[in-house]
Order: sequence, then structure tokens, then C-alpha cells
Amino acid sequence: MPKSSFSPEEPAFTPQSKSRKKKLANPKKNEVLTQKGLKKDYSPSELKIFGSDYFINYELSWLKFNWRVLSAAQDEKMPLLERAKFIGIVCSNLDEFFQKRVGGLKRQYHAGVTELSVDGLTPKEQLNAIRKDIKKMIIAYRNCYFNELIPKLEDEGIRIMNYADLDAAYKQIADDYFEKQLYPIITPLAVDEGHPFPFISNKSRSLAIKLQHPGSDESLFARIKIPANRPRWIELESTESSVILLSISDLIINNIGRFFPGMDIQSAHIFRVTRNADLERNEEEADDLLEMITDELRERRFAEIVRVEVDKKMPPDVKNYLFDQLGVRSHDIYEMEGPLGLADAVQLHNVSGFPGLKFPNWTPTLHPVFKHEIDQEAPSIFSIIRKGDFMVHHPYHSFESSTQRFIEEAAADPKVLAIKQTLYRTSNDSPAMHALVKAAEDDKQVAVLIELKARFDEERNITWAQRLEKAGVHVSYGISGLKIHTKMTIVVREEENGLRRYAHIGTGNYHPDTAQLYEDLGYFTCRNDIASDISDIFNLLTGYAPDQNYSKMLVAPKHLRKSMISYIEDEITAAKKGEPARIIAKMNNLEDPLIIQKLYEASAAGVKIDLIVRSVCRLIPAKKGLSDNIRVHAIIGRFLEHSRCYYFHNGGNDLYYIGSADWMHRNLDARVEALVPIEEPVLKEYLQFFLSLAMKDNQQRWVMNSKGQYRKVGKKKGESKIAIHQELMNHMKDVKQPIPAAAAVKAVLRA
Repeated sequence: MPKSSFSPEEPAFTPQSKSRKKKLANPKKNEVLTQKGLKKDYSPSELKIFGSDYFINYELSWLKFNWRVLSAAQDEKMPLLERAKFIGIVCSNLDEFFQKRVGGLKRQYHAGVTELSVDGLTPKEQLNAIRKDIKKMIIAYRNCYFNELIPKLEDEGIRIMNYADLDAAYKQIADDYFEKQLYPIITPLAVDEGHPFPFISNKSRSLAIKLQHPGSDESLFARIKIPANRPRWIELESTESSVILLSISDLIINNIGRFFPGMDIQSAHIFRVTRNADLERNEEEADDLLEMITDELRERRFAEIVRVEVDKKMPPDVKNYLFDQLGVRSHDIYEMEGPLGLADAVQLHNVSGFPGLKFPNWTPTLHPVFKHEIDQEAPSIFSIIRKGDFMVHHPYHSFESSTQRFIEEAAADPKVLAIKQTLYRTSNDSPAMHALVKAAEDDKQVAVLIELKARFDEERNITWAQRLEKAGVHVSYGISGLKIHTKMTIVVREEENGLRRYAHIGTGNYHPDTAQLYEDLGYFTCRNDIASDISDIFNLLTGYAPDQNYSKMLVAPKHLRKSMISYIEDEITAAKKGEPARIIAKMNNLEDPLIIQKLYEASAAGVKIDLIVRSVCRLIPAKKGLSDNIRVHAIIGRFLEHSRCYYFHNGGNDLYYIGSADWMHRNLDARVEALVPIEEPVLKEYLQFFLSLAMKDNQQRWVMNSKGQYRKVGKKKGESKIAIHQELMNHMKDVKQPIPAAAAVKAVLRA
């Protein structure tokens, strides 16, 4: 086996000592001037704190998030097929983690980077710590899947059988499938002097085959790629109470001789590679951003291998040959017994029947503003928006009847003159995109700002960009050096009193599929001040407007960081005067060192702070003398928490903002983001209710302690069960169900 680039004798990871010399990875001010004149400022010199006493490592914090996802799979109260789905999510998350995070760290390590991250670790130390934790995670999730879930699923009538254990009738069904559905599309690849070692594509499962010609002592090598365009398991039998599944890899192995007639098959074992997706490209030097991203996608296919998963039972000589050909070292290798690539476990959730093994079906409800008498003609969505601003909450409210309807009606309405939209992610067959194509074909002015660099969605976005351009849509790829992450649509409509603009601003993508699974907020308005700001943002994105200012919205990269810091400082001032001071922030990730430093300052001043952070949180809460007044919550459940919502007490004049931006350096300084204020009392009341519910959850909520460890919150004696996802589903099903009294909700916010 090739020698590891990370010596096995390296000491285990230990927290950074205070005496270690501070050396930031970016000691100089990181100031980038884009071709549009937009300045992105981040000055590490403003940071007064450093090391593991103040910051949790980003990668290790992410792994803690994945442990929380795994805990859902281990939860015996969770329906069995939902638990299997969570195993798939754990493994899919790990795939992306290796491609994005480990790939980036390995690039730094191989480039000789020894500087410390803000938590005091070098790339080498982070890689060692990551590997140590992931090895534990692999043992845990595979034990859960193979030793707990598979036997319990079998007890319920869902059996994943080995080919060798099938009776003759089932073997015939399986073999027929092999001949008709697998054999014609599989290409065996021999490796010898005339056939070089084949390229192994990212995340593909392959068979490493050792074989021999009869009468020869020479061992030969061949590779078969298991088709990814076929299901992981085929159904040999399916009734209301029973289903028999067979893995196609098992089926291929047991028919391996079909590919090599006349040869002796000595072994056939699965391996799987993961490649680096963290590729750097210089956008400033790219003449054509579309071409650059296309090239990057092509390069990613051939990028460095950052992980090899391999069947532990593979013969040592085959392993050594394989690893040598792949050019990997011991630290990149993860040996496991049994099937690999368990991200496919989500497919088990699609087994028909067995309703008791899944969550009850949830059908998103119609938002109350859309309800009307059946015998009346449905009003246009524009007349509904004119009656007053409203907010939708997905997946509790229907995406199809609100956000998608907004775009489709705009495309079809003859009074609509123009539609502008930002696009970060969407589906392959997006109804919204089809509507924009139709609008352009009907001679409406349609402009779409497509983010080509949306990681792992680049290819889909390129396809849509080309289709939209062919239809006559004005397609722009935004500002060099900045990702367009904000989610906005503006519609310009000709009405009796002149032109009126209608807008939607959301926390989630215009993606009909994820809208069924991701928790997100969306705001509809025709207020002129908000619409004017959004128009200015689009002008910034398509034209030249580096000095653009906004009356209501907080826009990154120029204004958002300053505004957030200013609001936190206002709470600090109030607390020092002995006045009420409160901050609640809900987001996906909290990473930005300067924001964290300011939150520590606020805590020291007496500001009560609650942070609801789904994934990475680098802040250390509840630490004496540092963050006594800060609590960190995390919710893992049926839906993926995805909305961003920020609350400041603001001297009693409660401030609420929603949008797509986390408190991360990339969101504040390297993306175009926008937060919109929610000022209507009834909408603020709903956000009060929503945030208070999140902090009262005693079924799905985790709380971080001062050591960076998470514990799940349990129901206290006398408490009712509160699970935020179920509570909100119940609330939406009964539209007459009132939001709890505002005073009671505010009591939770003030606590």
C-alpha cells in the first residue's frame, strides 16, 4: 500500500494551546475589487480573539451536525423507512463534505499551507481530526443500518435478500432482469498493456475483478462500473404486506462470468471513489463565465480523488494494485464490510405500501389569502397582493398555489410587461422556468439572473440558461467574484393608475421539489419602497451601480454586514443602559468571526441572545465570562430547517428581517444577498409565534453547551410534547386556529 501523506505516527488532535503563536491564514486585509466596482471587505485585523477558546472548528462543527442527522436514524420512535432515509441523508452529506470541505483542505495541505484557521488549527490537523471522527461515524451509521434497521425491516415484510439465498423462481426473475436490463449496458474493462487503467467517475460504484486464464498463473484485472441509471434494488416480489428486494450489485457479481467466458473469476469486490469538487477558477480572467463553469464541470470529473471506499474482503494484492493505480494514500482509504454507497438508502423510502413505516402524508395547505367561495371566480394573485402583504411558510403552505402561481400568472397576464428573477437552484422540469419561457415568447421583457456557480447544480443551471436564452429571455450571470444567492422575483404590471410592481422575496429556492421538504419563508408585496429596492438590486446585477443605496432592504456585500453589526450594537447600548435587549437569529450556519466577536460583546453587556442554527455553529455558547447570555439551538426533524429570520428588540419597536443570508463570511462579503424587513403587525406576530415555537420544541431540538457538545432537549415533567414541524402542520390544517396570544409569545421571546 502506498505510504500515507499523513503519517500514522502523527499525534492525535488536541485543542490549540493559548501559547501557540497566532498566525492567520489571511494576515492581510482581504479586499477584492470586482469588475463592477463592488468592494468586498473583510479585515482580520478587526478580530481581537483567536483560537479554540473562542471558536469551534468549521469542519468539526459540520460533523456534529451530521451526527445529529444520524441520531434521527437511530431514534427508535422514528418510523423505520424514515430512519433508513436518514441513513441515506447522512451518507449523502458525507459525500458532499468530502467533495467540498475535505477536497479544499487537501488542496491547502498539498500546497504547503501551514497557517492557522481562526480556531487555531492547520489544514493537516483538521484533516487528522476529520478522519478520526468520520471513522467513528462510519461504524455508527453502518451498525444502525445493518444491525438495527435491516432486521427490523425484514420483520415488517421488507426483505433485502442475497442472490445465493433466493429460490429457483426468484433467481429466474433476477437473471431475466440481468439479461434484459443490465447486461446490455455494462461494459467490462480489462487492464493490460493494450488497455490502460480506466477513469473512475465520481461517486460511482465499481467492481474490481481478479481473474485468470485457465492454464496460466498470471492474475489479470478488470473493472465493471455498476450502472447508476438503474435502481439500487430490484423488486422480485411486491404485495401489500411483503416485498423482496435484491441489490443489482449482488446480481451482477453472481453473473460476473457472463462477461468473461472462458476465464476463472477469482474475486469481485466493490469500491467507490469521491473526487474533489473544490476547484478554483479565476473569474476575473474569464472572458466567458458560462464557458469557464462548463470547463470546471469537465475538470471536476477528473479531479483529485479525496476518498476511496473499499470492500474489506477485497484480496490484499487487488487492493494494493487498485490504490496504486488510483494514486491514493492510506489516509484517503476507508475499508468497510458489506455494501458501499449507502446514500442510496433513501430509495428504500420509495417502496410502495407500508404506510405505518413512514410519516403520514402531508399535503401543503392553501394559504388563507387564496381561499374563496367555490362558485366564485378566483381572483388574480395581483388583486390579492394589492389587498395587503402576506407571507407563506413552506412546506406548510403550498408552493404551487403561491410562489409558482405568482410566476405562472405573471407569464400569462397580458397586463404584465416585465418579469425579473434570480435563480440559484431549481428542478430539471421547473414549471416556473417554463412559464418564463412562455412569457418571453409572448414578447414580455423577461430577465433572469442565473447563478452558474451553485455548487452541484451548475450543469442544470447551464442547461436552463441556454434554454431561456433561446426563448429570448435576457440571461445574465451576475457579477464576477460574487455569487447571486438572493431569491427574488419582481413583476411589472400596467394598471389603471400606471405601472405597479409586485415582488416576492424568499429564503428558499424556486424549486418545486425542495419546497416539499425544506422549511422556508416567502414574502409577497406591492409596496413601492420594497419594489424600488428590488428594482435597484436587479440594476446592480445587470448594469453598473456600485454606489447603489436602498431604503428598506439590507443588501450584501456592501450594506448587510454593517447593518447587522449596527443592530447588535444598538442592543448592546440598550443593555448597558439597563433597558431590555434581545436578539434572536435563525439561520443555517453561523461562521463569521466578526459577527461572533460582536455577539460575545453583546452577551457581556447583558443582551439575551438565542441562536437557532441548523448546521455549522462556530460560536461557543453559555461559556462563563464569554457567552453567559447566549443559547444555541438546533432542530433536526421531518423537514430541513432552511429559513433565515433575524429579530432585534430595538427598544420595543421589534425588528424582523427574512432572507437568504446566513451569518457567514461568504454571505456577508462574497455573495449578493438581500434581507427584507417584515413590518406588518400580523406578519410580525406570526414570526413571533414561529420563533417562540422553535425555542420551546422538546422533541426535535438540540442545545449546545459550553464545550461545544449538543444534547437533545427532552420533555420536562408536566410539559406537553412540542415538535415544531407537527405543531405547524396542525396549525395550518386548521386555518381558524389562532396564533397564541401575542403577549404569551412575546414572553418567550423576552425570556
